[in-house]
Amino acid sequence: MHMRFLSSNKKHSIKTTSAGFGLIEIVIGAAVLSLSLLGISSYYQQALNVSQRTGNFVRAAFLMEEGIEVAKFFRDTSWTNISGFTSGATYYLSWNGSTWATTTTNTFVDGMFERKLVVDNVSRDSNDDIVSSGGTLDAGTKKATVSVSWNEKGATTTKSVSTYLTNFFN
Repeated sequence: MHMRFLSSNKKHSIKTTSAGFGLIEIVIGAAVLSLSLLGISSYYQQALNVSQRTGNFVRAAFLMEEGIEVAKFFRDTSWTNISGFTSGATYYLSWNGSTWATTTTNTFVDGMFERKLVVDNVSRDSNDDIVSSGGTLDAGTKKATVSVSWNEKGATTTKSVSTYLTNFFN
């Protein structure tokens, strides 16, 4: 009988220990699940931020391309449109509903992107190559630079593109 009592006591002890391990397993499982969900949530938040930044870069690229096309439109309409710009001055592009125009008043596209157009004179050396300083002024060529800037998370990002416009109609 003494053996039965010990045997019965051991079974009771094993049941209590199993119940304790079950509670620990539940707590550990909940912690692992919580950490997993937190990690997944953090990943998706980072992916959303990267997607938004990429979207801003793409929009800026389209705005730069559109700005260059507007400069070409000015050239194609009349060379005096391009040659009339003050060299090195900043102009902002505006669409009035039927045509493009320039203004010296800062305008924002979509309330976020600042787009600038700067037209510079071009000089050529004796080999007829474009030079950054010196040389002879080429009245039939201008350098157009379109810059797009936007503020994102407290920092300003600026991208720009340049091209040469030639008075090939005359």
